[in-house]
Amino acid sequence: MDRVQRVSSDVGHTVKERIMDKKHEVVLFSSTAIALYGYDQGMMSLVNTNYDYLRTMGLSRDSPMVGVIVSVYYLGCAVGAVLASLLADKRGRKPSIFTCLAVTAIGNLVMFISGLGFHTGAMALMLAGRTVMGLGVGGIDAVIPVYSSELAPDSGRGKALAQEFQMNIFGLLMAFAVNLLTTNTLGKSNQWAWRVPIIVMQIYPVLLLAVIGRLPETPRWFIFNERKKDAHDSLREIFGKDEAQSKMDELQTAHEEECSKQISYTDMLLPNRGRSQFHPTILTIMGQVNQALTGYGAVSVYGPQIFQLLGFGVNKAEYLTLGNYIFYFGTMTFSWLYIDAVGRRPLMVWGAFGLSISFGILTLLGYLAFNSSQLDIPNLAVSIPGSVVLYLATSMFGIGWLATVWLIPTEIYPSTARAQGSAISVIVWGLANFAVTLLTPIGFNNLNYWLFLVFCFTNMFAGLWTWAYSPETGGRSFEENVEFFHKAEKEGTWRVGQVGGGEYTRMPEQEGPQEDGETAPLLRRRS
Repeated sequence: MDRVQRVSSDVGHTVKERIMDKKHEVVLFSSTAIALYGYDQGMMSLVNTNYDYLRTMGLSRDSPMVGVIVSVYYLGCAVGAVLASLLADKRGRKPSIFTCLAVTAIGNLVMFISGLGFHTGAMALMLAGRTVMGLGVGGIDAVIPVYSSELAPDSGRGKALAQEFQMNIFGLLMAFAVNLLTTNTLGKSNQWAWRVPIIVMQIYPVLLLAVIGRLPETPRWFIFNERKKDAHDSLREIFGKDEAQSKMDELQTAHEEECSKQISYTDMLLPNRGRSQFHPTILTIMGQVNQALTGYGAVSVYGPQIFQLLGFGVNKAEYLTLGNYIFYFGTMTFSWLYIDAVGRRPLMVWGAFGLSISFGILTLLGYLAFNSSQLDIPNLAVSIPGSVVLYLATSMFGIGWLATVWLIPTEIYPSTARAQGSAISVIVWGLANFAVTLLTPIGFNNLNYWLFLVFCFTNMFAGLWTWAYSPETGGRSFEENVEFFHKAEKEGTWRVGQVGGGEYTRMPEQEGPQEDGETAPLLRRRS
């Protein structure tokens, strides 16, 4: 009996230890923060079609201002990323995240009260709220990947961030489900059908603000700011007493190599300077541009309209969109299964080519749906296979492109430029998605199904560019990834296959004992 009690006690202690483990807490916190971005995408997709919302804002359903209200948020994100990265370098990752969460909460409240009891100035207030919320979410998107990657081991960075971005899809799914519930319960002409989904978003920043005090600051930031004791304490909190000193020695060595290399935004944006980070910055920019070119910013925000293009009615299109988000969330599991096992580069290249084929098929099916009456084709003969293809395309994007382009900028810069690199990533993401979400409604109104053909070619471009110029960063330390750019400069080429004998086209072979436990890839690489 005593033995059973001891075993039970040990199991309970182990479970408690795993739940309270700081690495688990960081992943859970970061995942919830990333869900903010997803929630906004799902939230606006049905708010845009609410009759009371359009009436309150003084808009018609086809007004270009519908897209402007959605897209101005991304401009706020771009500015917020710069401000948050500066704060993250000066005051720390945690203070920056705290400030961004508070700003997000304020912007969300402004959106909620827009036109509440008044119509004059409602649209201006909504635009202001969207912009302020963008400042906060953009800052979160810039700092959270840096915070997470600096606290993760080299072999587990991809898995950690992919898990966080799976929660991004959970946020999108939650928002759309709340939207659908309030719309079907209250009707499209009821103001609370669009206000309730907006205010429910407060759950995220309020919850995160309540628990952020439990989390550690990153040891790399402490080392960078010559706070060695704080860095050691943070390492003990994260990795335990046994590993803390060895990790401290590694960070100190890396810092001594970087400390004389202070890097500014000028160094990152201009070539041919002594401390230039121009090459990794172009890689960061093109990663986000190519992600926007996949077209999935548009699919996330305007999902119901896409299903309508395939021949479904409004109500069925909304439920199919919800099903697509559920499928999206589930298949994101494959992203964190494979990202540290096969690498970032193969997922992106094959994902882009798969999306190109999918959008080519959707162009044909869209044509058949649009002309079904003249061609005497039953609607379901087109809309069902179209839905299957769209579901599969969504999973390809999630596995190949959702997390990877956010992960790579956190892996290719030295510590002195990591926050700025992540900020540039968010800026480009914001500007690219501003353009996509602004132009997509216009594209739907004027191009109809031909918009799918545009995405077919843009995905082809994204895949080819990634294959030619994007190095494999998985399985390597930050310092090893930085070495790629030194070799590229020395050898006079950016073509990945020609740098270092092509070693960066794939993940490195594992040497020695491999990690076990939560930080190890779930699918081991085979030699």
